Amino acid sequence: MTNTPSGAITTGPAPAERSTLRSRASLRHQTLTAVAQYALSSATMTAAAAAAAVTIAMAAPASARAQGSDQPKPAQQPTHEHHQGSQAGQNSQSMAGMPGMSGMAAQSDTGGAWRPVTASDSAAVARARADSMRHPYTDADIRFMSGMIAHHAQAIVMARWAPTHGASQTVQTLCARIINAQQDEIRTMQGWLRDRMLPVPEARPMPMKMVMNGQEHMMLMPGMLTDEQMHQLDAARGPEFDQLFLKFMIQHHTGAVSMVRDLFATNGAAQDELVFKLANDIQVDQKTEIKRMQRMLVDATLGSDEPGAQ
Repeated sequence: MTNTPSGAITTGPAPAERSTLRSRASLRHQTLTAVAQYALSSATMTAAAAAAAVTIAMAAPASARAQGSDQPKPAQQPTHEHHQGSQAGQNSQSMAGMPGMSGMAAQSDTGGAWRPVTASDSAAVARARADSMRHPYTDADIRFMSGMIAHHAQAIVMARWAPTHGASQTVQTLCARIINAQQDEIRTMQGWLRDRMLPVPEARPMPMKMVMNGQEHMMLMPGMLTDEQMHQLDAARGPEFDQLFLKFMIQHHTGAVSMVRDLFATNGAAQDELVFKLANDIQVDQKTEIKRMQRMLVDATLGSDEPGAQ
């Protein structure tokens, strides 16, 4: 309530107060309008979120929009070419900080100009996100992980004979290394299968079911020793055990390397991060051990007391 120069009493805010209110309403309207424009132009926004942003902007009182009509209009939003790199992240952060706007994406990173989001865009984004989060794997990955469990299990059986069969200290050291590494890898492979709700083989040296020409066969993995070879190794002692162990473990490791090679040669296989890393580690480690065992075998054959000791 204010007094006019004529002495009449009027109601409502003073002119200065009306100007302040008008400025505040206009600023609110500009902010909400800018928010709506960002939401509508984001290619990663869902249609529902964009509609919600429009509703928020339209919630400003009609009088506020009218009062702000003589205020400067918000600048037109720039196209994608002006918002590359870190600017997109800054826009996303500023949008997320506004009330009710958390989770809204900023501009499109598709390389085109700003445009309204469609239902088709939203579905494509959802599919892409799901694909990027899922670790792809194939039947070849499953066969590799399952077969390598049995393959490693036989190597561990062979290596555990070293202390009781008179193996040299150098061979015993090699065997301890093999046991530690391959036990860890077996646990990793079993966990990978279990996490995907797939059958998890026991860590036993046994044949695997393979399909060839439409028929199922029980077959040993490449390089695995036959029952006859295992009996021969178990019967050996001392230097004879060293030589047979090195000969058979070179055969065994070579088979494991061939399994990795076959996996990598299979279309679509080893795309899963863990499968690729494990297979690559097996290939590198066992190639290195093959070279070491070849030198040790030469020493053992020539009659050195400690194979590979030089």
